[in-house]
Amino acid sequence: MEPVSRNHHLGSVWRCVFLLSLHLKFGLTGDCPADGRTWVPLQDRCYHFVHGDEDKIKSYTFERAKSLCQGFELLTIQSVEENDFVIKYSPEVWKGNVNVWLGMYYDTSSEDMRWLGEDPVGFTNWEDSSSPSDLVPLDTCVTLHSNTGKWENVSCQDEAENGVICESVQKAEEVKQKASMLLTALVILSVVAIMGVSAVIWFLHQKHNLGSTLFTAFEYHPPFRVLETDQSCLVEAEENDSVP
Repeated sequence: MEPVSRNHHLGSVWRCVFLLSLHLKFGLTGDCPADGRTWVPLQDRCYHFVHGDEDKIKSYTFERAKSLCQGFELLTIQSVEENDFVIKYSPEVWKGNVNVWLGMYYDTSSEDMRWLGEDPVGFTNWEDSSSPSDLVPLDTCVTLHSNTGKWENVSCQDEAENGVICESVQKAEEVKQKASMLLTALVILSVVAIMGVSAVIWFLHQKHNLGSTLFTAFEYHPPFRVLETDQSCLVEAEENDSVP
């Protein structure tokens, strides 16, 4: 096998190992709802970016945005990684800047912002000029700007935004099973890669040793040289003259 071809195959194996390690790190299991829509997995959640004709600006009220998710929740952001994910994936779906509804509301009991799933708000990314107290609490909702990832307070009743992202939580058992399968595949690929590299090294070592052995076993010997005709006759005459 030529060195270039061998290196190409080994490189392919290592790329597969690297991609699997990324899947294990970020939890890209792909175990999302099978409802005919496009869901994008990240860690233990899945996201559907609502889209239609890309050349037309959509307009959704907060209530309309919730109804579009059809039993799933509006987008919630729990970490900077999740916030960055929305920024990076949005251009794959929408053209230009999109203001995405977040599934957040003002809870009068706790007098604080909460997610629609009743989870407390642990991570925020407010614009410098925005804070939850800017609007009347009962009319306070939040939108995310896809170009910056910053959050802004808007009116739940009076505003209409052009971006909706639905969210679904994957089952813990399914995520664990997928991670276990990926880990097994990663181990198998790693073993195959190591065996492949070891086989190549062994082959090159044997090839080197075999070449040295053959060279010493078949030493160069000059071929038997036949005397020319005139020289043969001269030798024969000298032998006859020497006989008494």
